Amino acid sequence: MTKKQKRNLKRIIIAISLFFIVILTNIILKSVNKDRFEFGLASIIPNVNYGWILPFILYFAIYIYIGHDVLRKSAINIKNGQVFDENFLMSVATLGAFSLGIYTGITEHNPEGFDEACAVLLFYQVGEWFQGYAVGKSRKEITSLMDIRPDYANLKLEDGSFDIVDPSLVNVGDTILVKAGEKIPLDGVITLGNATLDTKALTGESLPQEVNVGDSVISGTININGTLEIKVEKEFSNSTVSKILDLVENATSQKSKSENFITVFSKVYTPIVVFSALALALIPSLICGIWNLTISNVTGWATFRVWIYRALAFLVVSCPCALVISIPLSFFSGIGGASKHGILIKGSIHLERFSKANIFVFDKTGTLTKGNFAVKEVYPEAKRDEILKYASIAEAKSNHPIAKSIIEVSKYTSDNSYLLEDISGKGIKASKDNEVILCGNEKLMDLYNVKFTKANATGTIVYVVRNEEFLGYIVIADEIKESAKDTISYLNENHSKTVMLTG
Repeated sequence: MTKKQKRNLKRIIIAISLFFIVILTNIILKSVNKDRFEFGLASIIPNVNYGWILPFILYFAIYIYIGHDVLRKSAINIKNGQVFDENFLMSVATLGAFSLGIYTGITEHNPEGFDEACAVLLFYQVGEWFQGYAVGKSRKEITSLMDIRPDYANLKLEDGSFDIVDPSLVNVGDTILVKAGEKIPLDGVITLGNATLDTKALTGESLPQEVNVGDSVISGTININGTLEIKVEKEFSNSTVSKILDLVENATSQKSKSENFITVFSKVYTPIVVFSALALALIPSLICGIWNLTISNVTGWATFRVWIYRALAFLVVSCPCALVISIPLSFFSGIGGASKHGILIKGSIHLERFSKANIFVFDKTGTLTKGNFAVKEVYPEAKRDEILKYASIAEAKSNHPIAKSIIEVSKYTSDNSYLLEDISGKGIKASKDNEVILCGNEKLMDLYNVKFTKANATGTIVYVVRNEEFLGYIVIADEIKESAKDTISYLNENHSKTVMLTG
């Protein structure tokens, strides 16, 4: 809940409390026959009841407290030529109710409408608060779907030192430093260093990307290890992360057909309601006044008050708030609800089309799979413990996801006495006394001229060698989500076609 929502909720609670206190006070005063409060005015205008003044002051104070923003919006819209909206309808209806209350208080000693005017605005503000809360919650769920916004950038100064600045202050051509564990804040080219990048948040690919000097990198990715100096090629406003965040945060900009219809409809509907209410107040009153007809035991021109009251009620009932708000809010809630489950829908028009879809195309990594590495196979199985032991020795000090998956299943605890050498893009060499362990990909095997059995398996292959003897290999692959099978089966059973596109 935002500060503004908390403030509005507090205002609503206070207004409701005061409203019921005033109602209770009014009942008590009437019960003890103290409903006439002259305030010394009887001498000015004799034979006029002033008992309406205290209720008017109390209710109108509550009305201004809870509805000042509605009145302000209505005035601003009228000034800008946008007269007919829900703020205008609420203002006319409630101020009209107060006017009727004053009239009935003076003429009939029984003011009516003060409490109703306050109640209408209270209900309206409660509805607005729930709408704002729902929209805010959905927006939060949408933006939290991609936690890729960089908080800062390490800008290289002319003297070679670095200063922590906002990414928006970095210019094209500047050099930034990205340490291990930090997000890359801007798009650029590596000028110094090499590292492994986690690109999962942007590409959905769980396999880390190895980068070296001269490689292009994009903002929003995470530097897993190593230290990089990057020459910035795009300003923050044009960077990859900014474009993605703009797309996410403005997911509702592409409106559905029903939303567009409601927008046009409300512009026509609201003026019709206003003029209909005006006709409802005047025409029956004129007819009754001219022919002195009787309606509801009220004769002639006295029916004018009755029909104004009905016209004001008609204005409130006909207010298009529910219609105008409910449809966009339902779409926004749908988008927010989907994002809560990791599904990004770029606009309500796509949510509407989604209901008619019968072909579903899935990415594999992170969608049908968990996006996490796990050891799937060790070959040969007879040497499983030995292969995992030496692989975990080599990977002991690495924070690479592949290394972590191997260490996780290995029963061996390294003594940290091995000298580890990271061979970029190929693997790791571990040495101790006369023992040498190689753990990496085919390029590492070729580099040391090792004769090995090439793996015939799907996934990331890690070959293990000890003292030039090929021991075997480890197959590491992504894990399938438990819900993936059920989802695909459900779609197939409901006459939908499913397709998987993957690298």
